[in-house]
Amino acid sequence: MSKKKKKKNEEPKVHEDLKGFKMEIDSFGEISSSFSIDKINEFLNKNVEDKKLKDRDDLDEIKGGSEEDEK
Repeated sequence: MSKKKKKKNEEPKVHEDLKGFKMEIDSFGEISSSFSIDKINEFLNKNVEDKKLKDRDDLDEIKGGSEEDEK
């Protein structure tokens, strides 16, 4: 007989900006999350390099945020 491993209810290690982030998928395949999509996209734009955009000249403008932030 194989031994069953007990699941631990430990919090996963996450980036400081994503503390409290929870994502669940229900039985119908619908994804629900504790953060808005805009906040997740903002985090990804700042912290993840996009391979498709790495050769663009205006990458700093894209990564820096919107034009409203610069004013």
